[in-house]
Amino acid sequence: MHSTVSSPRNRTSAYDPFGRGPFPVGVRTVEALDAARDRLFPCEIWSPESAEGSHPLVVYSHHSGGGRRAASYLCDHLASHGYVVAALDHSEVIAEELKGKEGETPEQLSARVDAWVASRVPDVRFLLDHMLNAAEAHVDPDRVGIVGHSFGGWTALATPEVDSRIRAVVALAPAGSSQPRPGIIPAKLSFNWGRNIPTLFLVAENDVPLPLDGMYDIFERTPSSKQMVILRRADHYHFLDNAEEVHEMVRAMTFPAFLAWMTEEMRPISELCSGAQAELFVRALTLCHMDATLKRQEDARQFLAGDVQAELAARGVDVLVHK
Repeated sequence: MHSTVSSPRNRTSAYDPFGRGPFPVGVRTVEALDAARDRLFPCEIWSPESAEGSHPLVVYSHHSGGGRRAASYLCDHLASHGYVVAALDHSEVIAEELKGKEGETPEQLSARVDAWVASRVPDVRFLLDHMLNAAEAHVDPDRVGIVGHSFGGWTALATPEVDSRIRAVVALAPAGSSQPRPGIIPAKLSFNWGRNIPTLFLVAENDVPLPLDGMYDIFERTPSSKQMVILRRADHYHFLDNAEEVHEMVRAMTFPAFLAWMTEEMRPISELCSGAQAELFVRALTLCHMDATLKRQEDARQFLAGDVQAELAARGVDVLVHK
């Protein structure tokens, strides 16, 4: 259903998730060794400088074939509002045995993709352990959230099943629908969470690889308090840095026959919303959800319960709200 509560003109709260936060942001790259799997992970950490005390921790999980800096605009925004944000290059990016090889058979490819799926949640749990055990990180173990895009969205939804530290989830165009399209990673979601974890879905109206009907499927199966906001005239890559360039780069790529449908169906970026509109949408609503859950800010909760559609429309962003 569509939200039809208060308009932005009638909202009295000064809460503003759109603007940059009060803290300068420090960014550092570290390497963390997972001795159990003999994998050395490059990690990026965004921290609010000059902020005192411990901070909520948000883990960012990137899409298949992506990297830890895939949505730096979002990580930087969260950090400017007082969050420590951590991301790593997932196993399929760094582990030689998980990379494709020339002459690979379909069976070998399938086994390798299964290994990608099996590595994802352990990657996140390793990063959580690393961050929570690092005294210099100044993070609060009782305020931990996760954000992920695409395969990373699946990762964000799968992790709470085996890790009780996750208290909030934002899934950006997540994989994991019951009927994925041909060639899409067949990662399953069982949602055996055993507790309520407030979950926000931010998805794209014209997503070709992970279509909207799959988003509704995942949403309906999520066993927690939840909300979904759909960015109109947007495709799958609108959640990344430099969305317009990435979208057109993907459209120009030559994929294997089993994925050829993707570039054939993608619309030119000129027919879709801008990267700036998409960034504002993702930044503001992700922050708002984390503020409402991890920081328990009542004004953030009211913002999400109010007329999100009107708030974004006032800033030139067209969305639909589904609850």
